Amino acid sequence: MQIHLYDSAAQVGQAAATLIAAQIIAKPDSVLGLATGSTPIPTYQELIRLCKGGVLDFSRVRSFNLDEYCNLPVDHEQSYHSFMRQQLFDHINIDPANTRVPDGNARDQAAECASYDTAINQAGGIDIQLLGIGRNGHIGFNEPADTFVYGCHIVNLTQSTIEANRRFFESESDVPRQAISLGIGSIMNARRILLLATGADKAEAIRAAVYGDINPKTQASILRTHPNVIFLLDKASAGLL
Repeated sequence: MQIHLYDSAAQVGQAAATLIAAQIIAKPDSVLGLATGSTPIPTYQELIRLCKGGVLDFSRVRSFNLDEYCNLPVDHEQSYHSFMRQQLFDHINIDPANTRVPDGNARDQAAECASYDTAINQAGGIDIQLLGIGRNGHIGFNEPADTFVYGCHIVNLTQSTIEANRRFFESESDVPRQAISLGIGSIMNARRILLLATGADKAEAIRAAVYGDINPKTQASILRTHPNVIFLLDKASAGLL
């Protein structure tokens, strides 16, 4: 594990974008694992700038998103389908056919989970996986639990996650209670993992992930066993290290 500290969220985003850009330049048909939420937005803004400046070409890149809410229309402004279009896909030259976000509205959820893992494997696996971290140490929507779940699966969101996402919806009752998420095994199969964290509210989760026991109660702790993982942190999120 490598840990890199930065003064600001903007610098964290620039560092992550630099690593992703290097991956794409070295392998133009790279498979990216992408994340949503406020933390990766500076990364996406920098990737957009590099693409519009002619530095990056996304025409052969394929992407798979970590997760999506269940039972939320894909055109809802808070769906992760919408987020990715607004924050990245609509501003770069990526082929929409080469992007995939889990279907949280699938009638057969088990089949959708299996299909998603199969599609990643058929694409050759994820070259570089972008992650955020929840206040309770979750990655993707893998909430604190008694076990690590290997494959893509349906998750019941914890109250702390619902409260954290409340700000994106009109009321807490509007926040979905379930999500579809890549499992820990699917995440750990990525050849490189970048975990981004910014803000003092993530400091306890980062401390537990870096120094605590490797335990499914802190799902991000498993990342310490990955051979190529980089934590990109601002000073506030690293305040308890």
